[in-house]
Amino acid sequence: MKQLITFLFFSLIVPTSVAQEVVSIRGTVENASDDRVLENVNIVNLNQVWGATTDKKGAFEIRAVVNDTLFFSYLGFKSIRVRVTNDWLSYGTVKIKMTEIGIALEEVIVKPVTLTGYIEVDARTIPIYDNYRYRIDGIGGSGYEGGDKQPSALSKVLSSVFNPADFLYNVFGKRPRQMKKLRKMKENDAIRNLLASKFDRETLMAVLQLERLDIDEILNNCTYSSDFIKAASDLQILDAISECYEEYRVLNRGK
Repeated sequence: MKQLITFLFFSLIVPTSVAQEVVSIRGTVENASDDRVLENVNIVNLNQVWGATTDKKGAFEIRAVVNDTLFFSYLGFKSIRVRVTNDWLSYGTVKIKMTEIGIALEEVIVKPVTLTGYIEVDARTIPIYDNYRYRIDGIGGSGYEGGDKQPSALSKVLSSVFNPADFLYNVFGKRPRQMKKLRKMKENDAIRNLLASKFDRETLMAVLQLERLDIDEILNNCTYSSDFIKAASDLQILDAISECYEEYRVLNRGK
């Protein structure tokens, strides 16, 4: 009887352990309208926070566990989510079809900056972009933004302590799993590389389970300017949210 119980116990846990095994998922991504392969499609495992990109043949390989969700995004195409199933593992390689969407591009006028070679003159000529965050190597701190709208250090500290405390608790304190994913994203070079060229916030929203308005509100409460929020890449936004979260943890330590 004891041997029978032991056998039944192991028969129950073995399928679970097999289902949780990390495997390499392979496939190709194509344009749904003409079956043309798509190169440089961004792929993120939303559960494990691993990233990958398709090659010149539209092929990709990414680690995953059965029931993980893969997020596919590509400029000009509708982003999709695909769940990893046992059937996928049985077939080996699966074709993913993405649907193209229309994008209206506005005309952009680039104004050249002519340098004279004289520092005093050129310093007044070269524009300082209000929507860019600067950092000086070797000096502590998170950096500063160009323009005259960046609050002082004192204002930033007071704002962090008094104004957004309740909001940040609702965002960070009640989302421990998402914040754990945030750290994984920062440590994953593949994800950082793909976020560096993205500006749509879709991947961040998918992984962190936040709406775009939530992301903007987080950064507003962490004293990032509206210009920075509008123009920053997804990688810059990731680093900004991470920095804000670390400040939140310091402020709430010991509470």
